[in-house]
Amino acid sequence: MSLHSKFVFRPKMAEVFRNYDRSRFSKDLFAGIIVGIVAIPLAIAFGIASGVGPTEGLVTAIIAGFLISAFGGSNVQIGGPTGAFIVIVYGVIQQYGVGGLAIATIMAGIMLVLMGVFRLGRVIKFMPYPIIVGFTGGIAITIFSTQMNDLLGLGIENVPANFVDKWVCYFRNIGNIDWWSLGVGVASILIIAFMPRLSKRAPGALVAIMVMTLLVWVLRRYCGVDSIRTIGDIYELPAGIPAPGIPKIESGTFFSTVQSLLPVAFTIAMLGAIESLLSAMVADGVIGDRHDSDTELVGQGIANIVAPFFGGIPATGAIARTMANINNGGRTPVAGIVHTAVLLLVLLAFGRLVGAIPMPCLAGVLIMVSYNMSGWRTIRSMCRQSASGVLVMFTTLLLTVLFDLTIAIEVGLLLAVVSFMRRIMETSNISVIRDEMELHHDGKAADEKLSIPAGTEIYEIEGPFFFGIANKFDELTRSRDSMPIRIVRMRKVSFIDSTGIHNLEIFVRSSLDEGRTVILSGVNKRVHAAIEKAGIVDMVGRENVLDHIHKALIRAGEVSRSLGLEQK
Repeated sequence: MSLHSKFVFRPKMAEVFRNYDRSRFSKDLFAGIIVGIVAIPLAIAFGIASGVGPTEGLVTAIIAGFLISAFGGSNVQIGGPTGAFIVIVYGVIQQYGVGGLAIATIMAGIMLVLMGVFRLGRVIKFMPYPIIVGFTGGIAITIFSTQMNDLLGLGIENVPANFVDKWVCYFRNIGNIDWWSLGVGVASILIIAFMPRLSKRAPGALVAIMVMTLLVWVLRRYCGVDSIRTIGDIYELPAGIPAPGIPKIESGTFFSTVQSLLPVAFTIAMLGAIESLLSAMVADGVIGDRHDSDTELVGQGIANIVAPFFGGIPATGAIARTMANINNGGRTPVAGIVHTAVLLLVLLAFGRLVGAIPMPCLAGVLIMVSYNMSGWRTIRSMCRQSASGVLVMFTTLLLTVLFDLTIAIEVGLLLAVVSFMRRIMETSNISVIRDEMELHHDGKAADEKLSIPAGTEIYEIEGPFFFGIANKFDELTRSRDSMPIRIVRMRKVSFIDSTGIHNLEIFVRSSLDEGRTVILSGVNKRVHAAIEKAGIVDMVGRENVLDHIHKALIRAGEVSRSLGLEQK
């Protein structure tokens, strides 16, 4: 189906109950419960790390997760807050407050819906891989750096947002390490790291939280150790889903705030689209299914439009939770909805227990998240590949760490485009042929030789006729004493851009002004339509636009004889 076909909104949830039975429901129910348990510590940790709180993290996982499952285009996608948004969300809150974050998230949701409606799902999946690896690795490093305060128990109230300033602050306060907090954090990391060896089903993060929460409670109650901070010491405990409300921004600065938030909203939308579609693609490969990219984008957009009205933060498809859903038997959106019901139960019935979770333990959870998303093995393998790919990857990574994700993606895309153009130019070529030309029908040896009529030369263009090769063509034609008959052979020109059309038009016009004849050979339908629309076909004469070199040479012979040129 082409990108120009009409968009049809087809949520996978609408197809679930056609052949749904008790066996399928029991598997989805079990998978949803397991994924809900896995999502508890992650939702809380992502909410806190983003600068909001545990309630907002859980609310996002509940509301956005439900809407993504109900309206998305994947059968197994699990949505909610993810580590990729931590850096963006934290920065927006620092600059614009929670109200600004809500506006940016709603704007991003609208952009996601429009991306789906205009069928951009397939296009977004073509994001260069080095950029994805680069900003993912950069986000992982940034997440890791944000957790040092809680892991080491430094007690710094206002940690700088800038990466370099943050580490300078850490080193200045290194003497304030709380060894109890560090012990809890390191123990949490070890539990998460080694839990898969003991049990594949038990989520390491949840086990670490349960064990460390109990340990810290014992230390406080019976050993007098009260230096380990818990969630309840810092945040108001979750007591249910907040009532919906309109995001608040000063009325006098609303439009200026919206304008300044546009780049951030676009970054949130692009990151959400990339992460959700990559997650859906990975899931398809595992279960042999096929998701609807455009419907998935609309579902993601709806979730990000609605969640901020309840205090939620940006959400997208989460690869780790989606894979947990698949591995535990989930095959329909029902599993995703069950997972949100589990989270809602935790929020309503066990909210007070959340306050007892130690902050160093959450820091350990997020450090393991950053390790898993860093993709260091992928980075290592990519270092053995092309230099241009390595440059794009490390530039994107460093800019993500040192500046922000918006700049990183913009510069990464620019470098990737420049690298792509350079490679295209390396594979494109323009040659000038006189006297005799060889035809290679089998791509190897020349099996046919054609004589070229007197006064004729052939300019053969191999590759796309875009602005890089077009300028090369212009330089070549200007630097030669040309023959009275010029054949431009374009059989290997797959497309022509506006610069190519402009340069071809100048070439034709100057040739005609000098009394020369221009013949276009091997023009495919797409290129023919482009040059005809530009008026070049009428300029050279329709009799001089031919589909094969044999016809072009016959035509050149006719012109040569009419000019009285001597045959060779």
